[in-house]
Amino acid sequence: MKRPLLLLLLLMLGIVLCFVLNLLLGTVRIPMMEVCRILLGGGDNEIWHNIIFSSRVPQALTALVAGAGLAVSGLQMQTVFRNPLAGPSVLGISNGASLGVACVVLLSGSLGGVALSRLGYVGDVAISVAAIVGSLAVMALILWVATKVRGSVTLLIIGVMIGYLATAIIGVLKFFSAEEDIKAYVVWGLGSFARVSGDQMMLFVVLMCILLPLSMLTVKSMNLYMLGDAYARNLGLDIRRTRLLLIISSGTLVAIVTAYCGPVMFIGLAVPHLARTLFRTSDHRILMPATMLTGACLALVCNLLARMPGFEGALPVNSVTALVGAPVIASVLFRRRQSAE
Repeated sequence: MKRPLLLLLLLMLGIVLCFVLNLLLGTVRIPMMEVCRILLGGGDNEIWHNIIFSSRVPQALTALVAGAGLAVSGLQMQTVFRNPLAGPSVLGISNGASLGVACVVLLSGSLGGVALSRLGYVGDVAISVAAIVGSLAVMALILWVATKVRGSVTLLIIGVMIGYLATAIIGVLKFFSAEEDIKAYVVWGLGSFARVSGDQMMLFVVLMCILLPLSMLTVKSMNLYMLGDAYARNLGLDIRRTRLLLIISSGTLVAIVTAYCGPVMFIGLAVPHLARTLFRTSDHRILMPATMLTGACLALVCNLLARMPGFEGALPVNSVTALVGAPVIASVLFRRRQSAE
């Protein structure tokens, strides 16, 4: 037990360090002492004050809870399907959110005459609501299908087909939409931790702080589920109820994160593998908090790299997560394969 506890403490320290670096580094250089004064309620420079509280703090908090949520969602999906390639988007819930946003963004200019991207705060709220409605609609469809089919593989295939169907509809909407609306939708699809601020950020953080502890309640069921259907039933586990519970938990996390940050890829798929390799365990009592902390830390690192000093603006989060994480995960899995041989 000493190794897992030590690693958990190191991850917590890593999160604190990355959070501080997210406040210190950016296109505008702010001295550390000034950042401390501003956070404590002092500081005379209003520009720096606005940068810290209107940009860097919301981005860091959003990245922290979004990374944790996507990582936990990925772990739950991989447990449900007992498939290392399963991720938060495997059931088409992210595609449902994208379809909801597409219906609002791509049709707004054609039907209303005014592009939603020009409406500022109202447009942002409409996009968030559309993403939540789209993702929850797909999740409701998946849950209905889950009550009708027994095999997880069948459910997985149906989820993938729903994702393809949503993508096809989005393609048709793009074909008939104005160029400005298509650009706004593509920018949303790149993912960003920077579009959440003010009351939206507080609501997002509060929701995630409620959902993440609730997801910890599934740990015992996940451990039993991984033993196999027959053995788990003998131990008193309701397989179908557990599967529905995990899908609801994972799907809700994905829906909320996608609504506020866009479809952020890779973290949910890769972080559970990284946590398993670091902690060398399949016990979800350790793996769940480990995955949560690792996801938060990786998201903070990616957010930091996305707006490194020297860049004007910010790079797309999806590009950064893939560029940073893919080589790391590939090397980790390759080493684990070599050690197994």
